[in-house]
Order: sequence, then structure tokens, then C-alpha cells
Amino acid sequence: MKAFEDKVVLITGGTRGIGYACAERFGNEGAKVVLCGRSKETAQAAAEEIAAKTGAQTLGVQADVTDRTAVEAMIEKTNEEFGTVHVLVNNAGIVCDGLFARMKDSEWQDVLNTDLVGVFYCSRAVTRAMLKQRWGRIISVSSIVGLHGQAGQANYAAAKAGLVGLSKSLAQEFASRNITVNVVAPGYIATAMTASLPENVREAILKRVPLGRVGHAEEVAGLIRFLASEDASYITGSVIQIDGGLAM
Repeated sequence: MKAFEDKVVLITGGTRGIGYACAERFGNEGAKVVLCGRSKETAQAAAEEIAAKTGAQTLGVQADVTDRTAVEAMIEKTNEEFGTVHVLVNNAGIVCDGLFARMKDSEWQDVLNTDLVGVFYCSRAVTRAMLKQRWGRIISVSSIVGLHGQAGQANYAAAKAGLVGLSKSLAQEFASRNITVNVVAPGYIATAMTASLPENVREAILKRVPLGRVGHAEEVAGLIRFLASEDASYITGSVIQIDGGLAM
């Protein structure tokens, strides 16, 4: 029997990067995988790809995590197709960088809404069933920027730091029901988001990484898979950096 054969895994931002790597990893381990994306076509295409690669049962769902009604509809559809969610991976996120003194209200609010409020909506939507079944895993993708800050990313850093406080609070509330809540904090990972950085910025970051290379989405997915497994049943309220030593 595969490790996640009886489990339903919901991944927000599951159509590319870390989220897609997580979907493939859990699919290979027997989970029923739900991929959430903003585009219906992209979500369904990604779900079909994961199903073809892994043989897993998959579902692609369009949902904007900043829309509470859309999130609740996504959970309802998941329940209808596969049953209640066992593992939630809060991966959806955006950046909108700029110097703080020039930051527009919309640039601040859009990032906070997606990267923090969206996690609140998604986590709240799955916890009632998790509490009832007395088992669950909530894993949120933060960033080392949320732990140490970064000039030009005040909005992103604030949202990702907020994930830490939220997750530690939930870990305390849910521990008695065998629900663990943890955070992973990636560093410089090769994704579409980091690919948009100017070349000189990428080179400067890479020089600061002790391991001397970028990380890969599959490596972050491996950590998330571990935190969702029974091997990590005694880990909750933790923030685990996966950054090649960048933030030491």
C-alpha cells in the first residue's frame, strides 16, 4: 500500500512550480490530488498531466483563494468527488515588488490577500472536517523573506511572516485532534517566479548560497511530502527553511 493511498490532498497554486511538483509527488504516492488554479483550463490541464504521469485520481479546480465563496465551492466540489481533505498545501502566492515609500495600496493589499488571507480562507474551509476525522495536515509555503525581510518586498515579507504566526496559532489549537500545522520557508528555488528576477539579482543571490546552486521545486515537494506523512507526526508549529544555507 502506498503512503497516501487513502488520502485526499488539496494543493493551491498547483498548476506550476512547487505546487505542481507537490501534485506529482503525492500522485506517485497514491493520493487523490486536487489542483487549484485561477484558470479552469490550466488547472484541468495540469490535473490531466499529473494523472497521466502518476496514474492518480486528480481534479483540477478553478478558484481564486482571495474569494471566500470560491474557496468554499472548491471544498464542496472536492468533497463531492473524493471526500474530505486530509492534507492541505497552501502554496498559492504572488509578488508585486517595489520600494515601500512608493508602494500603492493595491500592491500591498493584493499580495496580503493572496498570500495570507487566502491561506486563512482555505485552512478554515478544511478544518471542520479535519477536526471531525481527528487527522489532518496543513502545510503552508512561506519564504525566507518572511523570516528575515527583504528590501523592496515589504508586502511579500509581511504576508509570509503572517503565515508563521497563523500556523503556530493553528498548531496549538488543533494539536489535540491530531492535526499538525507546519510551514516551509524556501530560499532561491528555480520557479517561474524567480525566473522573472533580473539576471544580476539572480547572480547576486546565488553567490550568497553556501551550497552554490539554486534549489528545485521537487526538493521542496519532498519536504512537504515528509511533513504530510506519519513520519512527521510529532512535528507541528515548525518552520523549516529549505534554502541551501542562504539564511544562516
